[in-house]
Amino acid sequence: MDFFARFAVPNPGPTIYASMVAIALTMVAIFVGLTYYKKWGYLWREWLTTVDHKRIGIMYLISALLMLFRGGVDAIMMRAQTAVPENTLLGAQEYNEIFTTHGVVMIIFMAMAFIMALMNFAVPLQIGARDVAFPRLNALSFWLYFFGAMLFNISFVIGGSPDSGWSSYFPLAGTEYSESVGTNYYMLALQISGLGTLITGINFITTILKMRAPGMTLMKMPMFTWSALITNLIIVFAFPVLTVALLMGTMDRLFATNFFTTSNGGMDMLWANLFWVWGHPEVYILILPAFGIYSEIISTFSRRNLYGYKSMVISMVAISVLSFLVWVHHFFTMGQGALVNSIFSITTMAIAVPTGIKIFNWLFTLRKGKIVFTTPMLYSLGFIPIFTIGGVTGVMLGMASADYQYHNTMFLVAHFHLVIIPGVVFAMIAGLFYWWPKMFGFMLNERLGKWSFWFIAISVCVTFFPMFISGLDGQARRMYTYSESTGFGIWNLISFIGAIGLAIGFALIVYNIYYSIRYSTRDIPADPWDARSLEWATHSPVPEYNFAIVPEVDSTEAFWDYKKKGYKLFKGKYEPIHMPNNSGVPFLMGLVFFVWGFAFVFGMWILAVIATIGIAACLAHRSFEKDHGRYISVEEIEKTEKDLGGAKK
Repeated sequence: MDFFARFAVPNPGPTIYASMVAIALTMVAIFVGLTYYKKWGYLWREWLTTVDHKRIGIMYLISALLMLFRGGVDAIMMRAQTAVPENTLLGAQEYNEIFTTHGVVMIIFMAMAFIMALMNFAVPLQIGARDVAFPRLNALSFWLYFFGAMLFNISFVIGGSPDSGWSSYFPLAGTEYSESVGTNYYMLALQISGLGTLITGINFITTILKMRAPGMTLMKMPMFTWSALITNLIIVFAFPVLTVALLMGTMDRLFATNFFTTSNGGMDMLWANLFWVWGHPEVYILILPAFGIYSEIISTFSRRNLYGYKSMVISMVAISVLSFLVWVHHFFTMGQGALVNSIFSITTMAIAVPTGIKIFNWLFTLRKGKIVFTTPMLYSLGFIPIFTIGGVTGVMLGMASADYQYHNTMFLVAHFHLVIIPGVVFAMIAGLFYWWPKMFGFMLNERLGKWSFWFIAISVCVTFFPMFISGLDGQARRMYTYSESTGFGIWNLISFIGAIGLAIGFALIVYNIYYSIRYSTRDIPADPWDARSLEWATHSPVPEYNFAIVPEVDSTEAFWDYKKKGYKLFKGKYEPIHMPNNSGVPFLMGLVFFVWGFAFVFGMWILAVIATIGIAACLAHRSFEKDHGRYISVEEIEKTEKDLGGAKK
C-alpha cells in the first residue's frame, strides 16, 4: 500500500473527486465511441500518425479548445470563491492549486497551442509551400506538447497539483515549502512541452526562409507569416533559457542541489531572473502572431491593402528585440536598486512605441476602407480599444516608483488580462472564424458568432475593470478570502458576474461549432471572404498537397492581383508531387516522454531508465530508417482537382 500511497492527492476535496469521476467517464466515453463506430483504425491512420501540417494544426486547435475549457473552469471557481467575503467554497490549498494551474494551462497549453494551430495551418499555405520543412519533427512537436499537457493535467488527480503560482518562485517552489510532487509535475510537464515548442521554432524558421513560392521575397510575405517568423526567432532564443531553469529547478527538487535555495550558496532570485528572461519574450510569442492575424483580417474586411507594410515589419522586429530587455520590471520591488530599475523602466515604456505604430497602421487601414462587419472583423475592432487600455496600464506599471503601489495587487491582474485576452484570445477566435472554412469546407454561423463576440467583449470589461479599483484599494492578488470590512466585496461580485458572461460567450462558440457542423452549407467558394493572401487560392477544404501547381508571386498581394488585375498565379503544369509518409514514431516517442516525465515526478528511477532507453530507441529508429516519402501521380492530382471543383489556374 505504501507504493500506491505516493500517488494519492494530499488534500482531496469535492472538486478533486468530481474531477476523477469526470476524467473516468470521459475516457470510457471515448473508448466506447471509438469501438462502437469502429474508428480505431481511422484514428491511427489519419490522425495519430499524420505528418500533414493541416491536420497537426487541427489537433493543436482541438487541444487548445479543451485547455480553454479546463482553464476557464479554474477561472470561474476563483471568481466564485472571491465573489463574497469570507467564502468557504474553496480552501486555501485548493485556491493555491487552482490559480497556479489556471495560469499555466492558459498560457502554456491553451494560448501557445492556439497560436501553433493557426501557424501550422496557415503559414505553409500563405507562402505557397506543400508542407513544413521537417514534417516528422512537426508531428513530434505536437505530441510533445500534447503529452506534456496531459502530464500536467493528471496532477490534479494523481499526486496533487502545483501550488506555488504559475511563475513558481523559489524558495516557495522548493521542497521545504512545496512538499508534494505538484511542482515536479510543473517542472517536467513544461520541460517536455517546451522542447516541442523549441522544435517548432526551428522548423518554422527553416520553412519560411527556405520554402517560399517562387518570387516571394521576404518583403512580399503576408503579415501573419512575418509575425510567425519573428515569433519563432524569439522562441529559439527564449525557450533554451526556460529549459535550463527548469532543469536546475528539477535538480534542486529531486537531487538536493542548491541552485535556487536560500542557503548553501543558492540564489532564489536567479530563478526569478531566468524565468522572466524567458517569460516576458513569451508574452510577445503570444502577442505577435495575434498582431499578424489582425493585420490579415483588418486588411481583408476593410477591402484595402494594409497601411504601412514596412513599418509594420520594422515595429515587430523592434518589439522582438526590446522584449528581451524588460524582464526586470516583473520584480521592481525586489531590491535591485534605483539605477537598474530606471534602466528597465525606460525599456519597458519604449516598447510601447512600436506597438503604438501598429495600432495607428491598423486605424489608417480602416480609414476610407469599405468595412465589412463580419465576426472576425468585430473581434479585430474590439481588440483595439480594450488592448489599448491594457497597454496604457502596463506603462503605469512600468514606472518603477509607482510599481511599489501596484505590484502584487489586483491592478496587475486586470492589466495582464486586458492585454492577453484582447491581444491573444480575441485574435485566436477571430483567426478561428476566419480560417475555419479553409480548414473544414464550411463556415461558422455569423449570427451566433456576433452574439458570442458581444458577450465576450462586454464581459471582459465587466470582469476586469473592477479589479483596477480593488487593486488600488489594496486587494492583493492570490488572496483566497477577505473580510467584509475591506470593501472589496462589491468589486469582486461584479467581476464574478462578468466571468459568468465570459463563460456564456465561450459556450456560444462551442454551440456555434456544433450548430455549423450540422446545418451550415458545404457549397461555399474557395475564397468566401474575398481575401488577399495565397491560402485562399486553393480549395476549401485544402487537398493534401495544398497546391496542384506551385504559385508564382510578383507582389505582396499576389492572390488579390490574380483576382482583380488578371495576374497569372499558376503558370506551370501538373507534375508528380513528392509528399512525406505518415509515421507512428512521433506519437510513440511523445508517449514515452510522458512515461519518462511521470517516472521523474515520483522518483521511479527504474521506469525512468527504461523510458530514457525508449526515447533513445525512437531516435535510433529514425536515424537508420530509410523512408524517402512517396509521389502523388498526375492522374491522382487531376482526379482530386476535378472532385474539388476544378483546377486552380
